[in-house]
Amino acid sequence: MTEKEEHVRKPDWLKIKLNTNKSYNKLKNLMREKKLNTVCEEARCPNIHECWSERKTATFMILGDTCTRGCRFCAVKTGLPNELDWGEPERVAESVEIMGLKHVVVTAVARDDLNDGGAAVFAETVRAIRRKVPGCTVEILPSDMKGDYESLHTLMDSGPDIFNHNIETVRRLTKRVRAIAMYDRSLQLLERVKEIAPNTPTKSSIMVGLGETKEEIIQAMDDLLAHKVDIMAIGQYLQPTKKHLKVERYYHPDEFEELKQIALEKGFKHCEAGPLVRSSYHADEQVNATSAQRRIHYMKGYESQGKKLENFNF
Repeated sequence: MTEKEEHVRKPDWLKIKLNTNKSYNKLKNLMREKKLNTVCEEARCPNIHECWSERKTATFMILGDTCTRGCRFCAVKTGLPNELDWGEPERVAESVEIMGLKHVVVTAVARDDLNDGGAAVFAETVRAIRRKVPGCTVEILPSDMKGDYESLHTLMDSGPDIFNHNIETVRRLTKRVRAIAMYDRSLQLLERVKEIAPNTPTKSSIMVGLGETKEEIIQAMDDLLAHKVDIMAIGQYLQPTKKHLKVERYYHPDEFEELKQIALEKGFKHCEAGPLVRSSYHADEQVNATSAQRRIHYMKGYESQGKKLENFNF
């Protein structure tokens, strides 16, 4: 074995014990019954068992299971998507209710084939969850929608508790790692959210282990803060298949702790950092008092329009 091969061997701290208990299997069967996709499964997230079984959180992937982009780090399949499924928002909401979720993340494949990038279906999914489970907080994780400001307005009109959009990597590696997406366009999207809804917490994440330097990671932190991002997540890149980008190196848990402290000292309100951290990891803990208060105001406004909200827990 060469020195390079030894260097990128998966370390012990990345080995997890799968917990395929009855609760997990029940939720998995529900997803198939409702014909729904979750990024937890599609992206082969290592935390799926903890989130589904213990934390009562999940990340739904709407707008189908086929992405129009072919990012070199992502396991979601690429190709020509199917037609929009307008019944999907209600099925997601029904599943959230059945699963008894306390916090839900709604993400989607990139739909560059649609004029609005799928924003209308995205927004309706958030509203459907509000109607079914008013007490559940909702985080949205959309693509950049090619920077379309009108589509962003459509999304924000649905009143999410957190807006999440990932820059994924440092500036220098963006073209190699991401397809179509641009580093500065992602930053601008995050800042525009604050222009539309100043009190909505914004969030972004990066993967490490792709060849970036510590200085570049710190610069990415500064870039996010300059664009008014509140929450940051930092996780280890794991190669999903042999066709994807290779791992350049694995970061030690102590290095993640150091990066977390740097991020907090720089001014992020919250930072999750660790080998198995993903964008939506412990997302339920990141809904602060501000976002919870915004949710109450949103639901009161919804009710004032003459729409009934049953069992809303204030």
